[in-house]
Amino acid sequence: MKKIELVREIAKTAEMTQTQAAKALEATIAIIKTALKNKDDVRLVGFGSFKVSSRKARTGINPQTKKSIKIPACNVAKFVPGKELREMVNSKKK
Repeated sequence: MKKIELVREIAKTAEMTQTQAAKALEATIAIIKTALKNKDDVRLVGFGSFKVSSRKARTGINPQTKKSIKIPACNVAKFVPGKELREMVNSKKK
C-alpha cells in the first residue's frame, strides 16, 4: 500500500476529506520521527512499538573487493510488532 492509498483509506474510514487525512498522517509521522530522534519509544497498544536501537562498530567485508571495512557505530529505528498484530498476520483465516 502506498502513502496515497493509505490516505484514501484513512479518509474513508474516519469520514474526513483526503486533505484532512493527509494532514493527520503527516502529523503522526512527524511526531514519531521527533520521538525517535529524541530516543523515545512510541508504543501503539495492539499494533506495536517504534524503538531506537544502538549498533556497535564492527568490521565488514566489501563484497566487490573482498577487503575488510570498518562500519561505524550508529543508531537505527526498529519496529517491533505487538502481540495482537503478530497473531493477526500469522492467522490462517482471511
